[in-house]
Amino acid sequence: MSHFIAIATTDELHANEMKAFEHEGRRLLLVNANGEFYVVDEMCTHEDYSLALGCIKGNRIKCSLHGSYFDLATGAPDDEPADEPICSYKVKVEDGQVWVDPTTKR
Repeated sequence: MSHFIAIATTDELHANEMKAFEHEGRRLLLVNANGEFYVVDEMCTHEDYSLALGCIKGNRIKCSLHGSYFDLATGAPDDEPADEPICSYKVKVEDGQVWVDPTTKR
């Protein structure tokens, strides 16, 4: 059973922009990586630092504190020092609306 919630319209974020939001006490991050939408945990697993302060490179997000990259689709860390993944959630786009299921990880 999925629990999709509407979080934004597709025109709210331009390519390579992101928006932090909270859902049921969890800090999440909506990312538009070159037209593909992702939702991941906002905080870096290495130092509990906001990824919203980082930058997007292709389908990865960089933590600006220590330079670790995370794959937006899988949450896997691509570079040290981070070695724990962030969570990446199911996203769908329908009729100009971005939806996320914050209960289902990719």
